[in-house]
Amino acid sequence: MLNFELVHPRCWLGHGLGLALVLMAMVTTPAIASTDGVKEVGDYLRGLNALQADFRQITIPADGGPALEASGTFYLLRPNRFLWEYDKPSPQRIVADGKRIYVHDVELNQVTQTSQKKVLDGTPAQLLASREPPEKYFRIRDIDRGDNRTWAELIPKTQDTEVAKLQIAFMDGELDTMLMEDRFGQLTRFVFTNVDRNPRLQYSMFRFKRPPGADYLDMD
Repeated sequence: MLNFELVHPRCWLGHGLGLALVLMAMVTTPAIASTDGVKEVGDYLRGLNALQADFRQITIPADGGPALEASGTFYLLRPNRFLWEYDKPSPQRIVADGKRIYVHDVELNQVTQTSQKKVLDGTPAQLLASREPPEKYFRIRDIDRGDNRTWAELIPKTQDTEVAKLQIAFMDGELDTMLMEDRFGQLTRFVFTNVDRNPRLQYSMFRFKRPPGADYLDMD
């Protein structure tokens, strides 16, 4: 089974151990309860039709190996369409058209595809892309990390997902950070900048066009 959140471009980040300790502390350290996180999630998703943002992604492997870093631009068109366009360290595109997810490794000219529903359960992409109330898929609680952000923690209700928990943070009402811990102990952090809420995006952006000569791998 293809796990959307485990598909990352390849890059070794220098200070892996120190970064790993920081990320682990942010995900696992007990947090003081706040009263705003759950409300902030609901308020942010309410009226959200589209989203565009630059992102930095840092992944700490479960085996304690070097951290992986990537960056690019994220596009969302609700319901259930998104595009992660990685530019560093190597070009890669992850496209969801509402039914299928396509992962295109540009350097290898290789495409992996699978059912969108099969992949998204319990993931940050499901939280943002679905128009269903987040409580349908997650148990949500307020947390406070004392960093001037408003945090909420979301635990997937389904057992058939590799995601153990999500944490999402807002700064002044804007999406700022997402942290994800999977059931194997891998940690992933997304930091969003240049966030544009409800931009005018075209449906054509989320239609995957088969690259000439590409190798296809169907994961269904």
